Amino acid sequence: MRLAMNDRSRQWRKQRISDAFGAAAAHYDAHAGPQRLAATLVADLAYRQKPDGAARILEIGCGTGFLTRDIQARWPGAELVATDLSPGMLEQAASHGLVAGRFMTMDGEAPPFEGPWFDLILSSLAFQWFDDLDGAIARLARLLRPGGSLIFSTMGQGSFARWRAAHDACELVAGVPDYPSLGDLRRLLASYDDAFAFDEDYALACGGARGLIAHLKGIGAVVPSEGRKPLTPRDLRRVMAAFEESGGADAYQVLFGRVTRGG
Repeated sequence: MRLAMNDRSRQWRKQRISDAFGAAAAHYDAHAGPQRLAATLVADLAYRQKPDGAARILEIGCGTGFLTRDIQARWPGAELVATDLSPGMLEQAASHGLVAGRFMTMDGEAPPFEGPWFDLILSSLAFQWFDDLDGAIARLARLLRPGGSLIFSTMGQGSFARWRAAHDACELVAGVPDYPSLGDLRRLLASYDDAFAFDEDYALACGGARGLIAHLKGIGAVVPSEGRKPLTPRDLRRVMAAFEESGGADAYQVLFGRVTRGG
């Protein structure tokens, strides 16, 4: 019974995430500076890995289509399956005239495909919403054809460090999820024969606490970690003041990983 309750809790959380991103889809692009940069680097890494010969490509968490459009520009002849947990995000991505392919609502942790099928599986800033990152990477890696690569970016432990520090200063716990460190990701990928991970920092010139909150709302990243409750208005004001005192700016630490299946 407890497992069933956990399953229901996970399903409810996934639905909340889907709804939040769907609500943000129409204005997501205006707030998504770091997301653009991370998507471009994922595409660059993939192109260095497979400049040609990618017949089938799966994208996990396509959002409004930053990476999707880059994929199509670099591999125009590939069969592309672009997926996202949020139907609203998929609709936004598919609405761009330069994007063609199959758009599919899908939880990236539970792909409905079986056996080696894809030459590339790409994802940018979606894996941080997974409940089981290790298991998800293993499942996706099994979908790679020989010589195929899984290349992804995800949030790192150093993201929003000043916002977290402002909560600590007020003896409060931030709702921001506990992201893995670069060392954590490297240890996770160590079991694969051909894999690597590295990180990049992207400054977020949010212009203060209100700007940071507007950024998070603008991209739909408003679902707190499980078990963490929203702050009271009084506590939120305290945290915002502490954040302003620290300079009112923050950053993303983005982790990048690649797993290649042997030929």
